[in-house]
Amino acid sequence: MAKTTVVIDDELLDEALKASGAKTKKEVIAAGLRELVRRENLEALRRELGTFDLALSPEELEKLRDER
Repeated sequence: MAKTTVVIDDELLDEALKASGAKTKKEVIAAGLRELVRRENLEALRRELGTFDLALSPEELEKLRDER
């Protein structure tokens, strides 16, 4: 893990803390980075496989599997 110093807009950081429910700046920044990677991975999957509705929760996916 690396220690990095960055300048972040205070208002944007406060909005992100409120929106995410994160308790620390570190937590909200990590969540934002994870979300960025998740979205890029979904986009890469969509490009690879074609168009799919990937907005399923794990519970919805399990229900669809059970219906088969």
